[in-house]
Order: sequence, then structure tokens, then C-alpha cells
Amino acid sequence: MTIRLLIVDDDPLVRAGLTFMLGGADDIEIVGEAADGAGVAQLALEVRPDVVLMDIRMPHVDGLTATETLRARPDAPDVIVLTTFHADEQVLRALRAGAAGFVLKDTPPAEIVAAVRRVAQGDPVLSPAVLRQLMTQVSGGASAPGDRAARARERVALLAEREREVAVAVGRGHSNAEISARLYLSVPTVKTHVSRVLAKLGLNNRVQIALLVHDAGLLDGPDGDVG
Repeated sequence: MTIRLLIVDDDPLVRAGLTFMLGGADDIEIVGEAADGAGVAQLALEVRPDVVLMDIRMPHVDGLTATETLRARPDAPDVIVLTTFHADEQVLRALRAGAAGFVLKDTPPAEIVAAVRRVAQGDPVLSPAVLRQLMTQVSGGASAPGDRAARARERVALLAEREREVAVAVGRGHSNAEISARLYLSVPTVKTHVSRVLAKLGLNNRVQIALLVHDAGLLDGPDGDVG
């Protein structure tokens, strides 16, 4: 399969470097470039990318707004956020909007290529270890605002007990194998529960599960306590 990639960054040198680097991969085709978030939605309709590599900070329409617009559409392309920061409020907002993960601009070329391939296959670009770091650094243990917390609790209430346990384990950054061992489930059963959680809650990936259970206050207890 050839992965159709759209690159969005306001720095022409960055775009040129990414195009040169990613365009050299046999299975990646650069189908378009944009220097600002303003025209990304229309361009995506025209070139139909599978994945969008999106800079967060752009002068007119930033990558966050562009990501929210793209991900709100049916059959939306997956988005990987480009950032210079490991974890900040903007990265968190992009992940809430449905970005499949983020890569740093100084990430080695081979890892950026691998990230594009993983996202095209439906896997988020956040390992369990990075997810744990994100939840610790960005969330900082702070509770979500009351209205967001209430909405999150209402959504989590839709889950069956086992699904809720799996969702909390995902929120703690555990891999499927770790969840399997902790909850005495087979790995295929864990995968099935994760898929059901995504479907019931209308979420795109494990990162959004983690953010939702954090907002619902289900990560406040000690590790291993599912709330």
C-alpha cells in the first residue's frame, strides 16, 4: 500500500526537508504541502491524504484548529502533530481533537518514517511509556474542569465493568500484554475490549481513551486501582 501524505508547516525549509526525507520511502507518496492551516481542509479534500503531518504553531490558522476541522469530518485523514515540545497544553488539545500522536521536529528521520507507517496502519504514535509520560507531564495530576469531568463520567458510564477496567488500564499507559496480565484476560480479549470502548465512546485511538478516563477522575487512585 502506498501511503498518501500531506505535509503542513509554515517553514519552507522544514517542508523541503520532510519532503526529501519522507518522499524517499518506497511506500510514501507526498501528495501535497501547505504553509498554513487555513487551506488544509480544502487541500485534503482535493488530494485525499491518508496521513497529515501537521505543525502545531503556524502564524494564521494553527495546526490545532486545522486538526479539529479535519478530524470532525467523515473519513478524516489521520493526523500526526509536529512539535518542538514533548508535552504541553497544545499537544494535549491536538490529541483530544483526534490526532494519532505527535513527533518532535528533531526526531531522527527513520523514526518519522516509521511513525507515518504506524499511523497509516491504525496504530497511534505513542508508546505506552510515552503515554504515561504525557499523562504525568501534561495533566500534572490536575482534575478536569467540572463540566468536562461531568461529560467524561457520563460517557464512561456507558461502559460495562470489564470495559471500564480496560479503559482505566489504557489510561495508565499499560500495553495490551500488561493489561492481559493484570486483569487475567487473553491479549485478543483485551484487544476486543479496547475496540468496544472506542466504538461505544466514539473515540479514535487509545490516547483519547486515556484522556477521557483522566477527565472522569478514574486515574486518581494507586496503580492497579480501577476507581
